[in-house]
Amino acid sequence: MTTTVVPPTSSPPAAPGTAPAPGTAPAPDLPTSGVRSTPGGLRLWGALAAVVTALTGLVALGVTTSQQAAVAQVRDAAAQLVGLQDARNQLVAADAAATTAFLVGGLEPTDLRRSYDASLDAGAQALTLLAASGTHGADTLAQVSADLTTYTGLVEQARANNRQGFPVASAYLEEASTVLREDIVPALDQLVAAEQDRVDAELSTVRTSAPLLIGVVVLALLALVAVQVWVARRTRRTFNPGLVGATVAVLVVGVVGGTTLGGTSAAAVRTADGPYAATVAASQAFALANDARSMEAFTLIRRGSGAAYEESFVENVDRARAALQGDGGRLDRLLVERLDAWVAGHEQVRALDDAGDWDGAVALVTSDDPAAPPALFDELSGALDTAVDAGSADVADGLGGGAGWVGWLLAVLGVGGAVAAWTGLRARREEYR
Repeated sequence: MTTTVVPPTSSPPAAPGTAPAPGTAPAPDLPTSGVRSTPGGLRLWGALAAVVTALTGLVALGVTTSQQAAVAQVRDAAAQLVGLQDARNQLVAADAAATTAFLVGGLEPTDLRRSYDASLDAGAQALTLLAASGTHGADTLAQVSADLTTYTGLVEQARANNRQGFPVASAYLEEASTVLREDIVPALDQLVAAEQDRVDAELSTVRTSAPLLIGVVVLALLALVAVQVWVARRTRRTFNPGLVGATVAVLVVGVVGGTTLGGTSAAAVRTADGPYAATVAASQAFALANDARSMEAFTLIRRGSGAAYEESFVENVDRARAALQGDGGRLDRLLVERLDAWVAGHEQVRALDDAGDWDGAVALVTSDDPAAPPALFDELSGALDTAVDAGSADVADGLGGGAGWVGWLLAVLGVGGAVAAWTGLRARREEYR
């Protein structure tokens, strides 16, 4: 016996404009074209994933290049700052030698004259090099050079009058010292402050490079996850190989780029807080100590009316000691001990002068005894000069150029991930043709 299967009957489609039969659900209204359709959405979201991935790589290249440029700017500004301080220090040292030599009537001691000439030549040469190597403060450096010519002329007039025993010699010397302290040194200090601002500004760029890239990578990953979720819902496939490849590329960009940028930033900050800060402190102490030595000589030149100069001496010594002690232990503690030893010698000079033995005080200030203040000052000055030179070399080494190829590698990864994202959705799009 055979059984006849009767197919179920279906209701004919409703005519346009008529309501559906009672008890039947309306058919879903799915778009078949445009961005709301599955093919259109695949194209839109695929383009978004490709663009986001490519931009991440290009941003990594830009951030890496920008950080390297900032590090180079920090290195140049630090070198310019140290050069400016060196020029200032040499000129102050020359003035200290000139004022000390002035205490000896007639022909000044040969070693002090030689020290004056050497420091003056070094300062002038430093100014020339600064003007030739940097565009910042060219007009100010030109004015400083002109003021230096005025200064040296006044010193020569003071020397000529001092040889003949004319009292006007001290007036010329004080006028020369005024030109140095009120015109030359403040101008150089202004340039030093400008270079310090440049260092701080570029260091800020170096520090923010890694966080900036990490932020971009996080946003890119969120966008790729959103695309993957949309594709999974529409295509019923949990993972798309192309989108997975793009996500991996973005992750690699974040890890490699963040590590590289973070390492460069840490090295730059470490150098700025270490050798650079120590070099600046030693340079400041050098200038202050030499200025204090000039004040010591002027106190004696005034013969009992130099109390103001002695106050300046004490102030400069205190500032020099604070500079050496306030660097966080980066400088050799022996520098402070040498400063204290020279100050102890100065106190012996003041004791003789205050007791009325002016000739004895002058003899001690100009003595060639290894235990006398001049030898103690030379030890201090030489140690500070060595510290500045060593610190400058450490700064140059610590701010060396980074790996420029890393940025290009990250850009290639980003572009490769973009290609993977776009081609990975091609098969899904072709299913709807």
